Amino acid sequence: MEKSFDIELVNQNEYLVRWASEGQTGVSLVHTNPDFLAEVGLDGFDEQRVVEETTSYLAEHQPVIDFPQTVDLEEIAAAYTDYTEQLKARLEAR
Repeated sequence: MEKSFDIELVNQNEYLVRWASEGQTGVSLVHTNPDFLAEVGLDGFDEQRVVEETTSYLAEHQPVIDFPQTVDLEEIAAAYTDYTEQLKARLEAR
């Protein structure tokens, strides 16, 4: 299943994610919260990379056509208990 993502900074701590999968397209607005990133030990990483890895993580856990229009990292962490641990491992591996 082919998926592609285009990520663009649109405002401070806000990224527009355009996605395409199985002939469908959509957009989500991802909010990064510097306080949350610091709280979970991810404040030293580039925010765009955080969004890229978050998008990939979400795509592994749900169909991209089900991505919400607005995504907050805190909500992902609440829904997926391994999210912050997995995200940190992905960011450190690059």
